[in-house]
Amino acid sequence: MYVGHSLSVPASFTTQVFPLPYPKQDFTGQTVLITGANTGIGLEAARHFVRLNSKKVILGCRDVEKGQVAKSDIEFTQHIDTPFDPDRIEVWQVDLESFDSVKAFCRRAAALDRLDIVVENAGLLSMVYKVAEGYERSTTVNVISTWLMALLLLPVLRATKEKFYGRSSESASESGSSHLPHLVVVGSNAHFYTSFEGRNEPSIFEHFRYGTDMFNRYANTKLMSLFVGREVAAQMLQSKNKGKSQVVLNIVEPGSCQTQLLREKSWPWYYEAITRIGFGIIGRTPEMGARTYISAATAGWKSHGIYLEDCQLSTPHEFVDSKEGRRIQKKIYQELMEILENIEPGISNNI
Repeated sequence: MYVGHSLSVPASFTTQVFPLPYPKQDFTGQTVLITGANTGIGLEAARHFVRLNSKKVILGCRDVEKGQVAKSDIEFTQHIDTPFDPDRIEVWQVDLESFDSVKAFCRRAAALDRLDIVVENAGLLSMVYKVAEGYERSTTVNVISTWLMALLLLPVLRATKEKFYGRSSESASESGSSHLPHLVVVGSNAHFYTSFEGRNEPSIFEHFRYGTDMFNRYANTKLMSLFVGREVAAQMLQSKNKGKSQVVLNIVEPGSCQTQLLREKSWPWYYEAITRIGFGIIGRTPEMGARTYISAATAGWKSHGIYLEDCQLSTPHEFVDSKEGRRIQKKIYQELMEILENIEPGISNNI
């Protein structure tokens, strides 16, 4: 099995060169949390959320000093037009290579008066095999910690819905309104380009714990995260039927962007050169990519469990929704929930 793109390569590249809708939504009164927000798409998304009247924007960053630089940069651009309250932006430390750091970050978020939007933008692409929390760190960051954070923040989003959105949002959401808290997890079309060689192993996570084939690791982890997101969204529907408040969960692909994703300089020089030339020709600016995040954060109930790209509903590779894909989705979800229960007992009840 090879997961190849359902669009032709030229067609998928063509979408890169057209501008996406400039965000004009209104986030007045809302609190937004973005991870990996000190640079690239995360930084530009934070800038948009601030510009669009968010009451508070939290920059989740591994390096607080760099986060403060990002905060100052946003403040400077806002001061140009209007007086700006610097307390609207906060920098919080979080390192997705540490489960304790993620849990501390989420405990801090639980103390917020409200949390309307979470954008899990932080991720890792590396060709160097290193271990974090007992797993190869790409798996730790892109899958385990990403969903540890998602499930720990889900009750906070639900509480916000109950407190600030009320019953009126139930009927509004069914008609397509964005008037619900949103949990946005960043995906990647890289999942189209992997053979996912560990899919038939007795334990997929154990396979990727020790596997040293790093060339396909990013694509594999993004496919795994996509499977988890689809299954969590399905489980959330069952919880909704049992009376739990609605929260929109979707997965957004920002497109190929000119960011620091290749910052570790761990690629073969010729591959990095080709990639950088390609990104330079067709890559979106971080600001253009950030527009997809704003769109996803207001996509509404119709986007629940859906893969988004180019600021619209889309579909992942056809394998994801095949019979084998659905089997693997269940398997990965079950394996991950066992891992997460060991990290934070009872976390499955948050769904």
